[in-house]
Amino acid sequence: MTRIDFWFDPLCPWAWLTSRWVLEVEKVRDIETSWNVMSLAMLNEGKEGLSAEYVAGLAKAKGAVRVCIAARTKTDDLLPLYTALGRRAHHDKLPLHERETIVAALEEAGLPTDLADAMTDDSLDEALREEHLRGMTPVGMEVGTPVIHVNGTAFFGPVLSRVPTGEQAGRIWDGAVALAEYPYFYELKRTRTEGPQLD
Repeated sequence: MTRIDFWFDPLCPWAWLTSRWVLEVEKVRDIETSWNVMSLAMLNEGKEGLSAEYVAGLAKAKGAVRVCIAARTKTDDLLPLYTALGRRAHHDKLPLHERETIVAALEEAGLPTDLADAMTDDSLDEALREEHLRGMTPVGMEVGTPVIHVNGTAFFGPVLSRVPTGEQAGRIWDGAVALAEYPYFYELKRTRTEGPQLD
């Protein structure tokens, strides 16, 4: 069994699609995933050239990430909460900065709904930053989410617009890990021809 660590911000649709792919990989490869949070708001702190609207959106979404950090006091497995948040954000198009959305996700994940209070609790930001840096430092701050750690190697992506299934999911995993394990590999990229296909 290979243990991998996956870092996500619930706001990111690309991370959501990659996370669903990883769940497909678990069906065909001997891996087990630990789910961790990073913060796009923290990652973009102080960066120039970002629109005010984008920065404001990241700040609003930070509440959902704080709730994930707070949920660590109740569970070691963030997947049920991430799944509940992600489905609401990316399929139901519900805003993650609204308490009602968070409460419903907590209920679905079997967690106490008063964890929604964490949305505005900036005392959690130190723990959030620690988890964020644990995921991001090995891969660098020039990337976003998703970030995956496997066998001592960290990499960004893969960025997928659709979720592969079955053995195709496994073959893509094999290729991603093989590239990431080569210490002199840095980037493989092409122009996106479509946005996230969420339905």
